[in-house]
Amino acid sequence: MKYFSLMLVPDAGQVRTYRVSQRSFVYVAAVVLVLLGFGGWGTYSVYQTKEIKLSLANSQEMLQVARQRQNESYADMQTKLDIEKKKLAVYARNLGQMQASVLRLDSLGERLVKVSKLNKNEFDFGVAPALGGPRLEQAPVLALDEQMQHVNLQLTHLDAQLAAIDMVLQGDREESLARPHAWPTEGGYLSSPYGMRIDPFTGQRAMHRGVDIANRFGAAVLSASHGVVVFSGKMRGYGYLIEIDHGYGYRTRYGHMSSAAVKAGDEVEYNQLIGRVGSTGHSTGPHLHFEVRRFGKGLNPSTYLPRG
Repeated sequence: MKYFSLMLVPDAGQVRTYRVSQRSFVYVAAVVLVLLGFGGWGTYSVYQTKEIKLSLANSQEMLQVARQRQNESYADMQTKLDIEKKKLAVYARNLGQMQASVLRLDSLGERLVKVSKLNKNEFDFGVAPALGGPRLEQAPVLALDEQMQHVNLQLTHLDAQLAAIDMVLQGDREESLARPHAWPTEGGYLSSPYGMRIDPFTGQRAMHRGVDIANRFGAAVLSASHGVVVFSGKMRGYGYLIEIDHGYGYRTRYGHMSSAAVKAGDEVEYNQLIGRVGSTGHSTGPHLHFEVRRFGKGLNPSTYLPRG
């Protein structure tokens, strides 16, 4: 068996000699190499762990940024959606107003034809007017809201012109006959006055532009004066509503009804049945919401009621 001699020579003192067999030397060398290998692998593992942690931190940061961008994108889309919803609400309100204006124009036009004895075949408000003309190059299409505003402006002007003509055609009719002067329902009592009050739905102070007359469900609703029905149907907040033009700028509104007995264009007499008391729209129970307006300005109906 071969041996190796290891000599340790200090700077001073006795030299030490160690004999190691070849087999032991190989074992020791192998152990040292194994330890060095494990040490290198451990160092590499620590380095890899740091790299993985750094990569994971970067991934989490990128994910957080992506989520933030996604939330911002969602918030932006939600904002745009809310804006579009508001636009649709405005369009719906404008269309409702234009529809009411058209009904008023039709009813006033029919009344003018009747009063002035015009030829009904030439002035039939129930038939769409004939249109025509050469085909021209199409102009740029206006935005929907601009078109609606333009049409609404035209309707407003036409409405004012017909109302003025209607006033002239009234002749010698006294203003006192046009003023609302009848109790607008069969029975009942004044349950909420005109003016500021606490809204029963929101609990906040709000303007009440009419008076409420509590009554039994189905009680008769009566016209407060002679006039022409210019609106009969559902209106937001009012439920089933009837609006009557009495001339000289006077108009009355009857809201929250359960049913209507007249339609737009009908001529009604003083104290005539026009509908039934109900609780439709913004209402907490059966009653009649009654408004008086003159030239578009709201008035206190109590001054026009024979009692209350």
